[in-house]
Amino acid sequence: MTYYSGFIAAVPNSNKQAYIEHARKSWPMFQKRGALRMVECWGEDVPHGNQTDFYRATNATDDETPVFSWVEWPDRATCDAAWQDMMDDPEMQELGELPFDGKRLFWGGFAPIVDVS
Repeated sequence: MTYYSGFIAAVPNSNKQAYIEHARKSWPMFQKRGALRMVECWGEDVPHGNQTDFYRATNATDDETPVFSWVEWPDRATCDAAWQDMMDDPEMQELGELPFDGKRLFWGGFAPIVDVS
């Protein structure tokens, strides 16, 4: 069953292009390990909530935009093996510094429960 790795981060507006380039450079590492698709989304209509929201979740500042991303895998086993392999791969270090504060990135693995078209 398809499985997803999901990510939320706050990216400085001035680093938008650097973020795009970083994502494009990272895709081959996911793809060669079995990922089917990677989607990176720049926040455009992200309201501030009364109790919680994407800004609070990432401690975003006024000059940062929330990004919402996911990687689609054929199954959880492929995902788990890929992440372990990437963490052990020196090529990961060649991606360079993250264009955002990685300490405020959060992620998780998700199994679909409804999938309609």
